[in-house]
Amino acid sequence: MLRDKAAIDEHETSETLWVRDLSLIESSYGRLVYLAGLRNPDTGRYEHYGFNQAYSGVLVASRALKRVHESIFREWVSYPLERKKADIELYISGIDQVDRTELLDAWLRLTPYKNLVPASIRGPEREKHISDFEAILGLLRNVYGVASPDLNA
Repeated sequence: MLRDKAAIDEHETSETLWVRDLSLIESSYGRLVYLAGLRNPDTGRYEHYGFNQAYSGVLVASRALKRVHESIFREWVSYPLERKKADIELYISGIDQVDRTELLDAWLRLTPYKNLVPASIRGPEREKHISDFEAILGLLRNVYGVASPDLNA
């Protein structure tokens, strides 16, 4: 019984710490970018230098990050389009060393927003995220004067 209690405490502590740390990222979109960046594309596991290096600790932390990523993504998908656009603009305003036009051109060409969806999310939620993001990109193209993506870059 003590082992189960310790596992529950470790699980709760991992998620609580990650939620607290993620709250330091100002935009919801930024949190999605950060979490998706921790997911290893070869294994699907979430990896971070701060994980307990014992295999069980790595798995507990990976599962906690997976749950947090899914939760933040579902919250993001539920936002109205106007709020998503404002959140993405907040994210863009926090990027100092990238020209906005180049950033949007890269997003149009490389579609990194598709990689922000947790692997467990399928169907309508995934499609809504992609279609909403592409609609917002269409609006931002006009704001930042991006004519069309440079497919040769």
